[in-house]
Amino acid sequence: MQILVATRKGLFRFERTKPAHWRIATAEFLGDNVSMVLDDARSGITYAALDHGHFGVKLHRCSKGTWEEIAAPAYPPKPEGLEEKDMWGRPLPWSTVRVWALETGGRDEPGTLWCGTIPGGLFKSTDNGSSWQIMKSLWEHPKRRQWMGGGADLPGLHSVLIDPRNSKHVTIAVSTGGIWHTEDGGETWAQRGEGMRADHVPPELTHDPIAQDVHCLAQCQSDPERMWVQHHNGIFVSSDRGRTFTEIKDVRPSVFGFAVVAHPKEPGTAWFVPEIKDEKRIPVDGRLVVNRTRDGGRTFETLTEGLPQSHAYDVVYRHSLALDESGEVLAFGSTTGGLWVSENAGDSWSCLTHTLPPVYCVRFAAA
Repeated sequence: MQILVATRKGLFRFERTKPAHWRIATAEFLGDNVSMVLDDARSGITYAALDHGHFGVKLHRCSKGTWEEIAAPAYPPKPEGLEEKDMWGRPLPWSTVRVWALETGGRDEPGTLWCGTIPGGLFKSTDNGSSWQIMKSLWEHPKRRQWMGGGADLPGLHSVLIDPRNSKHVTIAVSTGGIWHTEDGGETWAQRGEGMRADHVPPELTHDPIAQDVHCLAQCQSDPERMWVQHHNGIFVSSDRGRTFTEIKDVRPSVFGFAVVAHPKEPGTAWFVPEIKDEKRIPVDGRLVVNRTRDGGRTFETLTEGLPQSHAYDVVYRHSLALDESGEVLAFGSTTGGLWVSENAGDSWSCLTHTLPPVYCVRFAAA
């Protein structure tokens, strides 16, 4: 088993040598901003997205230990005379600012990948990333123009879920633009997410699905009807594949956060990393904790063993909490360069390091 850690200054590969013992096996792209990493268990290929700022976004693919640069998702030319602006009144670019999601297609779709980007484009590849096609049906949807910045200044498509029962059923989440679903592989899209609530928008938009700032969307693999949302406004759960959600309140120390992962076999089990909301965005009372529910959100446990409980100012981004296929091994990285692992579903944690660059994404991979 390995842990892939994408950071502000490189990609680090941790290897488990034996239970509870991990070491850094490789450090790649040192000095480069690695915004996303993905291990494709179907092919054994690893993908890394690099954000070079002024020089743009690059994608790299590793097969049998060798990295090569591949095509990056590219937007179509903006129609002449079209004016689009973001929530701040600035021109909305038709270009890839950042890769914010990378996911494999279904097991029956070898070579298929999905990529979500800022400023809100969804791309698909059917050749292991050698080429990409934008989902015009979503990009040209009239409601797409209502999306706005949330976690980033521009709209970002950060979550892509493939229904394990039917690979043409895909659900995505946008910050800020809510939840969208297709049942025909992307030919058509419909808005979902009734029942979520946003408290930072005009009152007439509070319950409008288009105005929901979904921070992260997760799905139970054995029961895909069960979905969990970490929202800017709290925690929500669905039992009908995201059509409707129920808000979960009064979770201590906070319902605010960025990350959520769902147990692959237990629909009632999910993990969250709480923070202080809005301007603060640090752990409550300087205590780094993980919240776990095992009964569908009726009750929560606050897990602390092995985590710093004083003067901890770690923020865990939406892609920086990971769960392995067994549902027992978790890992998360923080903005202060910490990486923690639990091999007992979160009951206790071990700190592997606290000297990494800021962590953007954590993934499990086969050795």
